[in-house]
Amino acid sequence: MVYMSDIKADSAQLSPERAAEREEVLTKARAAKGVAPVFAQLTTPRKNEILRAAADDLVAATEDILAANLKDIEAGRAAGMSDSLVDRLALDADRVAGIANGLRLVAGLEDPVGEILRGRTMDNGIQMKQVRVPLGVMGMVYEARPNVTVDAFGLALKSGNVPLLRGSKSARNSNAKLVDILQTTLERFDLPREGVQLLPCETRDSVQDLITARGLVDLVIPRGGAGLINAVVTGATVPTIETGTGNCHFYVDASADVDKAIAMVVNGKTRRTSVCNSTEAVLLDAALSDATKLRIIEALQDAGVTIHGVVSELEAFGVKGAVEATDQEWEEEFLSHDICAKVVDGVDGAIKHIARYTTGHTEAIAAQDADVLLKFANEVDAAAVMLNASTAFTDGEVYGMGAEIGISTQKLHARGPMALPELTSTKWILQGNGQCRP
Repeated sequence: MVYMSDIKADSAQLSPERAAEREEVLTKARAAKGVAPVFAQLTTPRKNEILRAAADDLVAATEDILAANLKDIEAGRAAGMSDSLVDRLALDADRVAGIANGLRLVAGLEDPVGEILRGRTMDNGIQMKQVRVPLGVMGMVYEARPNVTVDAFGLALKSGNVPLLRGSKSARNSNAKLVDILQTTLERFDLPREGVQLLPCETRDSVQDLITARGLVDLVIPRGGAGLINAVVTGATVPTIETGTGNCHFYVDASADVDKAIAMVVNGKTRRTSVCNSTEAVLLDAALSDATKLRIIEALQDAGVTIHGVVSELEAFGVKGAVEATDQEWEEEFLSHDICAKVVDGVDGAIKHIARYTTGHTEAIAAQDADVLLKFANEVDAAAVMLNASTAFTDGEVYGMGAEIGISTQKLHARGPMALPELTSTKWILQGNGQCRP
């Protein structure tokens, strides 16, 4: 049922431009709802064929994609966009090839639609089963990452869903070109272009139109910074899955193999600073020698990382060039070559610090003491806990999921990297031969 009271606005109270924007969102949502049954009924071989064709079409159009992306990069730099956001926005031939390969990986994954989760035959002979089914129309709200446009399409198609994509204004040209290519692929398979649509991004109001389109949109997934996620989660009247930010910590225990710990911390921080699995704080066991603590910090500094923390605490074991951390820096992502550093009282101190500041994304430890590892694994509350591994491993592709739709930090329905099974719902099917309940 469409809840018109939730998606209608008094047109007299809207400017012509705003009314047109709202109508565009609702028109595209209605179109998506209309074609959703078509995509829900696609067979697995058909879906895989489309995904592989879309991957080939993207690679073939690499030059056009990069030309559109360059317009976005130039506009972003002219507007003062940070280096970390430019990195998220930027595409090159390798990244386009990687995005296309993500579609091929999804094509090779098991199709969740139709999977029987459980079932039995009742005493009266009725056969019952719980089956995975598509969610329907899937709204995506995301920032300057054009790869999400293709990832969302691929995962939505394979799980039988129809995506409504609301990318950021900063990636408008890149997203428009990518969606046009994907729509053309659908047309070649005699499918409606409305199987993937890009929503207007001129104002933030279009986000509100999407997340309040009850009856037209079945689920909204926000992917981006804390401000975007909070705005969607708190303002939505349609169901949402929260993909949280990553204030990821790495604790180095006194029992750790220091060489390996340094490699993991530096990798987690510097491999790609603009992503949500980047290490944003290193916690050092007070039982480590001052020389070892200093060695860990200097390894980060040698890799170009600026250290933030309580300067007097850090200077006490020889750290130079540290910056006094603000309260906000302990709580949020840097997404840059910056990291917070703190000395804690063993694993208990690390767990206490993490409990206060974690966003529930990924938390990691380096230790050789089995009891310490077990305690950390059992008591740290996060979507992913890394034992002697870099935080960078929290990634759907690394987990074998193909492209991911985001990293969920909530505890309902989906948690951690979200891929195909998380984009389905279930329904019960009962088959009898005329039974009536007494």
